[in-house]
Amino acid sequence: MAEVISTNQDLFMCSICLDLLKDPVTLSCGHNYCSGCINGCWDQEDQKGVYSCPQCRKTFTTRPVLNKNNVIAELVEEIRKTKPTIQCDGTDADHGDVECDICSEGKLKAVKSCLDCLLSYCETHFKVHNQLHPGRNHSIIGATGHLQERICSLHKKALDIFCRTDQSCICYFCLMEEHKCHDTVSAATEWSNKKEGLGVIQSRCQQTIQKREKEVQELRRAVDTLKSSAQSAVEHSDQMFDDIIRSVERRRSEVTELIRAQEKAEVSRAEELLKELEEEISELKKRVAEMEQLSHANDHIHFLKNAGSISDIPSSSPQTNMILCYSCISLEPVKTSVSALKTQLQEKLDSIFKQEAAKISAAVAMMVVEQSKEYTDPELPFRRTDSNELLPPFMSGVQTAIAEPVTREDFLQYYCHFTLDPNTANRSLHLSEGNRRVERRDEAPQSYPDHPERFDDRWKQVLCREGVTGRCYWEVEWSGEEVNIAVAYKTISRKGNKNPCWFGMNDQSWRLTVSHNQTYVRHIAIHTELPLVASSRVGVYVDHRAGTLAFYSISDTMMTLLHKVQTTFSHTLYPGFALQDGSSVKLL
Repeated sequence: MAEVISTNQDLFMCSICLDLLKDPVTLSCGHNYCSGCINGCWDQEDQKGVYSCPQCRKTFTTRPVLNKNNVIAELVEEIRKTKPTIQCDGTDADHGDVECDICSEGKLKAVKSCLDCLLSYCETHFKVHNQLHPGRNHSIIGATGHLQERICSLHKKALDIFCRTDQSCICYFCLMEEHKCHDTVSAATEWSNKKEGLGVIQSRCQQTIQKREKEVQELRRAVDTLKSSAQSAVEHSDQMFDDIIRSVERRRSEVTELIRAQEKAEVSRAEELLKELEEEISELKKRVAEMEQLSHANDHIHFLKNAGSISDIPSSSPQTNMILCYSCISLEPVKTSVSALKTQLQEKLDSIFKQEAAKISAAVAMMVVEQSKEYTDPELPFRRTDSNELLPPFMSGVQTAIAEPVTREDFLQYYCHFTLDPNTANRSLHLSEGNRRVERRDEAPQSYPDHPERFDDRWKQVLCREGVTGRCYWEVEWSGEEVNIAVAYKTISRKGNKNPCWFGMNDQSWRLTVSHNQTYVRHIAIHTELPLVASSRVGVYVDHRAGTLAFYSISDTMMTLLHKVQTTFSHTLYPGFALQDGSSVKLL
């Protein structure tokens, strides 16, 4: 009898832990399990309210009461006395390896994972698994540490189908129920397609890194040239003023201050731009590293769940325009204008100096503007940096070189290209058309990942990626019941139930509300009623340095000012939108 029992030890093995039964219990279907193992399985099924046998899948509507099988227990004890210790063959699991779930001591590296048992096995325990399930077609895959991710939480089946309609991994039963009639493919097919697309994005990242590094070098050279030009202008100015009588000493110091102020302003902007480029390179390298790691992943589901967060990158940079502008800036006109002063009569010195100083300021300002126009790509965002610096006190009556825009053609010279930032979008907001259009649909929230910059459930708002630090103009087209067109600092609150999160209800933002019934602006909760807007197109103009914010109604034939704000902006402004359900806004 003992020999018969010894040769049929598999009958006394628990198919869950792959070891001899401990406190064996028998289900009504005849299968035996360790009391702890079967109770652990059923604890996970409590939420479903249906319990099943892990082997034959017989279901029980109520959780069966388990009683110890004393006969099996005695037979197991006999086997345990004579059973030799199983020596597992395989390699010890290193850091990052998938460990065998069965090994009790000295975890070995797993070689296979079972999607039915939701366990990973070393070589020895995998053989035991196959012996305990002869003839059963379990789903076996290469060892993976993401088994729970591969199983449908509702049906406990393998996630081997991808729903393109909902952009999610599903099982066969999901396909037959809530995803019926959706656009679906096998997970392997979608993995192959997205992996190919990831390679394209990775290649673009590498190209962009090379381009940015080249731009950094060009910008450094431009900064050196600018500093050298400014220093040369200062020295020349000093030499000329030394030959002029003492009465012009005060004028010379004012010119020096003008040059230094111009140098400081432009170098400061260039250094800020340099910092942005270096940060962008660092971020791109980080993204490349993440994509490199992800591209080697063989786990389809793990790949698909993480690949969705990787977006494409812009092919060009707004900084390129400014680099080209800086490379063309020179203060040579300063030398020419100051030299002209020396030949003038002393009694006309003040008048002449005012004229020449005005030419200096205008020459530098117009040079930056003309270069900006020449190199501006209409498809790219461009932070305009006006060189219309303050003139010396004695020139307060001299008119600035760049006038306030009046016609729509004037405003379009300052056009800026913006894109909506998915990391800030409330989950009720659906972005489309290259993140240039947003629509609110409360009945179909998006599955955006958690992000510290995202507006939470109460605030149906979104901000743009690009900010405004100079002169900028953009237009939007709206539809629906009501939309809010706003500008805000990036420091505006995103979480909670208080007004600091709501556009226009704090000192961090300004908003224009337009609907078919009313139009008004708000800032720090101050409400200002405006005439109704008949057009579906609204223009926004910002002169950050001058502290100007203006909203316009745009029609085919005219541009009408709705409201103008005159203040002081302390930080970079970001366009933003808040919408009622069913409304939409599109950046034009």
